[in-house]
Amino acid sequence: MLATLWNLFYSFGVATLLGYGGGPSIIPIYQDQVVGRYGWMTTDEFGKALAFGNALPGPIATKLAAYIGYKVAGVAGSAVALVAVVLPTALVMVALSGIMMKLSGNPVIKGMIKGIQPVIFVMMAMLAYDFSKFAFKESSGLLHFMPFLIAAAFFILVQYLKLNAVWGILGALAIGAIFLRG
Repeated sequence: MLATLWNLFYSFGVATLLGYGGGPSIIPIYQDQVVGRYGWMTTDEFGKALAFGNALPGPIATKLAAYIGYKVAGVAGSAVALVAVVLPTALVMVALSGIMMKLSGNPVIKGMIKGIQPVIFVMMAMLAYDFSKFAFKESSGLLHFMPFLIAAAFFILVQYLKLNAVWGILGALAIGAIFLRG
């Protein structure tokens, strides 16, 4: 049990420290650790956890860590995974806050940030591609295109008509409950 808790702490702690750009950029690293390295979940299970976590309020990284930790080692696993996500970055932020303030205008630091942004974009695109395999799984009958219609409607409503994303999420949950059961 202690080895499992250590693996949870190590995998989530390292992934969080390496994930530049916040929760969404960390998800592919979490997936690599959880599915690829440790085999705690299948890709399908991870996709379901990600979908469910995104439907709830709050940061996705902590929700995923808590859920995966709980699935792997119960309440202790959930607590360890959460501490691994929050504690290292909080300590680094406190330790480096003064240095960051002084260097924020430094051209080298600005260049580093500009250099990492395309990598974050690709990581998020890879995650979107992997998740699309799960989100747009073939269904049968007249509802075959329903996931595509939900995605297109959500994009248009939120991006162009400026609908609050919460309403889109609630609508997608309702449509899924009614039409995409099973």
